[in-house]
Amino acid sequence: MSNQIFVFDTTLRDGTQGEGVSLTAEDKIKIACKLDALGVHYIEGGNPGSNNKDIEFFERVRHLKLQAKITAFGSTRRKGTVAEHDVNLNRIIESGVSTAALVGKSWDYQVTTALQTTLEENLAMIYDSFRYLKHKGMETIYDAEHFFDGFKRNPEYAIAAIRKAEEAGVNWIVLCDTNGGSLPGEIAEIVAHVRTLVHTPLGLHPHNDCDLAVANTMAAVQAGVRQIQGTINGYGERCGNVNLCSLVPNLQLKLGYECISNEQLALLTGTARFVSEIANVHMPVNQPYVGTAAFAHKGGIHVSAIMKDPKTYEHIAPELVGNKQRILVSELSGQSNIIVKAQEMNLNINLESNETRMIMNKIKDLEHQGYQFEGADASLELLLREISGDIEDIFTLESFKIFVEKTSSNCVVSEAIVKLKVQGQTIYMAAEGNGPVNALDSALRNALLQFYPQIEQMHLSDYKVRVLDEKDATAAKVRVLVESSGFGSTWSTVGVSENVIEASWNALVDSIRYALIGRTPASDINSNPIQHMGLVNH
Repeated sequence: MSNQIFVFDTTLRDGTQGEGVSLTAEDKIKIACKLDALGVHYIEGGNPGSNNKDIEFFERVRHLKLQAKITAFGSTRRKGTVAEHDVNLNRIIESGVSTAALVGKSWDYQVTTALQTTLEENLAMIYDSFRYLKHKGMETIYDAEHFFDGFKRNPEYAIAAIRKAEEAGVNWIVLCDTNGGSLPGEIAEIVAHVRTLVHTPLGLHPHNDCDLAVANTMAAVQAGVRQIQGTINGYGERCGNVNLCSLVPNLQLKLGYECISNEQLALLTGTARFVSEIANVHMPVNQPYVGTAAFAHKGGIHVSAIMKDPKTYEHIAPELVGNKQRILVSELSGQSNIIVKAQEMNLNINLESNETRMIMNKIKDLEHQGYQFEGADASLELLLREISGDIEDIFTLESFKIFVEKTSSNCVVSEAIVKLKVQGQTIYMAAEGNGPVNALDSALRNALLQFYPQIEQMHLSDYKVRVLDEKDATAAKVRVLVESSGFGSTWSTVGVSENVIEASWNALVDSIRYALIGRTPASDINSNPIQHMGLVNH
């Protein structure tokens, strides 16, 4: 049997059924282009019979000439009708796609309860629908819904359902673990049995309700499945679909199957993060293979070992999936962590110097105060440069004031005034904002803009506040994390104080100092915008 595995991506259809996931037609087009570059074989774009957004997608995508097979989704014909008159089937044909995936019941309980029709009529619905699409020259895929639940309770009927699709000439039979409740051993045993009963190639469409979708799919592939249906980042209804970002590298790097090319596999991390951004869904940092922490090391012993050989604590080279190794610095760090971070910044720090111990003590003291540098690499770099004397002040704060006014019309207006010393000049600047932090950010930028016009290219992209001592209520110390973007890169800074405004100010100042003095992460941008500014003090 061939080792080729066909990747069927349903992020644009099944993935959008996940809570909090909503994509416009333009979003779908952008993601489809990324998926095509990744090398997936099928891109399920949606249901052209269900909404205008999907109709627009299919109209636009046909002009892109993508390599992947754009696939339309639908269901078998309605009960008591004929396929030729079914509106949804005809809209699939009118969409212009070459491939259609139809879902049809394979569990007798679902037929009688959900469809409220006879078992015989359901079989006719399956046969008629695929016969009609095949007659129109389309490649067809039967998503046998609830197949594993149906097989466990009435195997004869579940098999009869997929045999009806095979009789109609379907190209793929995809067995669905729709409720996500099956176990790997069950999946493997049932798939192996089904292979002896039908000749049509098999696929798997699993859900992740038991957190076993990846394991179930790997078991199914080893038992003979050759099409895998899943989503980027595992998006999908309830607990999601199988996560292709874990499944594809597992199959390819661990089991030796051919899913996509090695060059395309190196695009996986970028694709996962792109889809996360477009979908506006936070991506877990510890997501295997593609998460920012997937190859991050914090313990001093670990870092010391990977400096000798990364294989000591990494199961693959992160570059294989387009990720990178990261060294974290915290109160748990050893000297090795500091040395690696310094090397990344081209700072001359060695193990024998008192400087290393001073840096470690400083970091531990700050983290005891509530600072956290794992998610604020920019603040960490500024700290290391300050201790090493490899930094210059671009401005100093003399004072800032913030006014918040609620008007009679129920509008809340914030105004900030900053007084800075920049290049020997005292600068006053006022700005309004939709909140005190936004006003302070605007005033700071406006004050510096005449000296450093590059600031116009950066903006605050995320702002998070964490209360550190909840028992202290409104007097609690808070940690503010600010993420900034610009120059094709992103960086994060941190501030801590009992006063949320002061904590925000510290994080904002670090953000701008980093943009003007620091160094952007090499993995995020090939060129260094700071070098272009000519402001690094070497």
